[in-house]
Amino acid sequence: MAGDLPDYYFRIRENGAVVFKVDTENRQRRIEFDEIAVVNVKNGNIKPHGDRKLSDKDQKAIETWLADRVALLATRDVDDILRAIDHMNLTAQWAQTRATDAQLDQVTDKLLLAMHDLRSVLVRKKADRLMNGTGQAAE
Repeated sequence: MAGDLPDYYFRIRENGAVVFKVDTENRQRRIEFDEIAVVNVKNGNIKPHGDRKLSDKDQKAIETWLADRVALLATRDVDDILRAIDHMNLTAQWAQTRATDAQLDQVTDKLLLAMHDLRSVLVRKKADRLMNGTGQAAE
């Protein structure tokens, strides 16, 4: 198993990760984590732990993880929105076919306000893109 382990372990946290160097080359042959840095995904900051100086290999591994993580989070954002679209369709079907009057009374105003807000943002953003020439006219 030790031969299959990566050199680094990234403990995910809300805004990034704590980076550990994985050590299996010790007397007890245990897996040990040596904290080497903290990474912030939002601003790209990499802070070495304590007085540690990151090696070029450490820095490259962290930068690679950071780029991969940013790409993964962007993909997840789009996937979440596509799921929301599916959920909106399911909500429309529910409202049309199964919802009781009491259930509709409970959710209608909240849904209408949220949809109005979303529509306003999307229309404004699309208009901005069209004005800047970055939108696609054939949408």
